This record gives sequence, structure tokens and C-alpha cells, in this order.
Amino acid sequence: MTASPAAPLRLGTRGSTLALRQSGLVVEALARVGVRAELVPIVTAGDVRAPDTAWGEGAFVGALEAALLDGRVDLAVHSAKDVPTDADDRLTIAAFPTRTEAVDVLVGGAGNGTLADLPVGAIVGTDSPRRTGFLLAARRDLRVVALSGNVDTRLGRLDRGEVGALVLAAAGLLRLGRGARIASRLDPEIMPPAPGQGALAVQTRTDDHAVRALVGRLDDPATRLAVETERTILAAAGGGCRAPLGALVVATGDRLDVVAGFVGVDGRDRYVVRQVDSVGAAPELARAIAADFLARGYRSVAVDGRLSGR
Repeated sequence: MTASPAAPLRLGTRGSTLALRQSGLVVEALARVGVRAELVPIVTAGDVRAPDTAWGEGAFVGALEAALLDGRVDLAVHSAKDVPTDADDRLTIAAFPTRTEAVDVLVGGAGNGTLADLPVGAIVGTDSPRRTGFLLAARRDLRVVALSGNVDTRLGRLDRGEVGALVLAAAGLLRLGRGARIASRLDPEIMPPAPGQGALAVQTRTDDHAVRALVGRLDDPATRLAVETERTILAAAGGGCRAPLGALVVATGDRLDVVAGFVGVDGRDRYVVRQVDSVGAAPELARAIAADFLARGYRSVAVDGRLSGR
């Protein structure tokens, strides 16, 4: 079932404050190109997990995709970093709107402006194996603890002194108007962000050509090129959205700048590369980087936390 031309498109979204804000941005962008849409909140597995427990592959996406496939909604908005790389052919990403900041940031108490400023043994909260590993690679003295929940929940735990600092995505803080909480941005060569971080993915049914065409008006070619290249690295290396692997691609004119790396969750076996090539070489470059990662033991790191025998 597809919404009639006179009816607003039904946009599936998670019900968290950040998800509603991100989906609201898509509604506003559609309105600017003459398309009406209304939000339809959907509860996902990631929304009902127990506090401070790891979420699995597709935890924030599966329920939205199911709602698309059974016709309850016409499109869905995801954080691009949460979309599994093993895509369902019945669904397609019709638009990657213009990306906001992709980097991770440090949010800390007074005096904790940069990673180097954190006191010895500082407690840092994150629910990401990737962030955990790169943090420990940079500062082995840190105590990194699992800390999940929405952005405001995590900020509250920082403010109550449960942790001394947080590592969060810049995009989420900025979209929620919490940019003032950012103490410093983490260099992508120190902490490569998750593939797709900072980008939104607007998904439709593949065979719903009318809605695909409407949503496609929001697509930003530079963002699509960057995110698809990052996701190719992840997919070719055999990783999922919980992988201790990061990649950031910036396309400027015909120039493609790639920073990518992986790390064991204990901070060992860190490997980061930076490469520059032409935009036309993006797929080949992504696959070459993934092959390099596999040759250097990425699969063992992803499964075991570090290379065996070291």
C-alpha cells in the first residue's frame, strides 16, 4: 500500500528525541521540495533493550524495515551508521541528505578539554567497541566503561559524576542543540568514525517508484559517494555496525580523501591508513583498503578483540 498523491507520506521513525529530530529534518526538507510527510513512531529492538547492554546488528533498523515491507509506512529514516551492510533487495536507500559533522567528540567536565587533558585513570563512558578500542590505543591508562542510553541520559550521568567524560557523535549533539557540550573534536586519524556516521539514510521500498522519486530529491551526491565508500570498506572487511572499524571519506571535486582503521577492543593491534585518490576510483580503493585490513588480521581482531598470539 502506498500513500495517495493527496495524502502525506507516512515516515517511519524511532521515538527517541534524537530520532524524532532527525526525522523531523527530513520532513522539513521534503516540505521544501513540495512533498508532505507525517511521522509514524515505531518501537525498535534497540529501544527496549536493558540499560547498558550491547545492542545487536540492525537493532535500530529492523522494525522500521518491517513496517516498510508490510506497508505501514512509505519511508523510514535511519542513522546511516546503523544500517546493516547486507541490504534487503526489496528496500533501497532513496536519499542520503547532506551530511553533518561525521567526527566523534569528547564531552567532559571542567578542565577536560581534550583527550590529553583527561587525568590519569579517568573514567570515560561509551557503548561502542570501536570507540573503546581507539580510546585505549590513545590512552591506555583510561578506564572505559559501557554507557548506553540516549544523549541526554548519558549527559545526565556525566553531570552526576558517574563518569569523567563521554565520547559521542558530534552529529547527535549538534542536531539536538547540545553543541555547547562539545569539549573537543577527535582527530579522525586518532579515532576514525563509524562508517556512515553523521549521515541520514532515507529508505523506501524498491518497487515504490513514485515515493523513491519524491524522496530522491533530497539525495546529496557527495554524501552518497562518501557513505557508500565507507560502507563498502565495512562490508568488504566483513564487519557490521558494532565492528571496531572506522572510516571517513571526504569527496572534494575529483579528490577522494579516506581515513580508515581498525583496533582491538583492548586498544591493541591499532591500524589506521590515510589515502588520497580520484573520485572515480572509490569502489576499488574501498575494496583495496578492506583487503589490506584482512591481510593485517582485522577478522581476528573483530572476533577476538585482538590478534591471537600477541
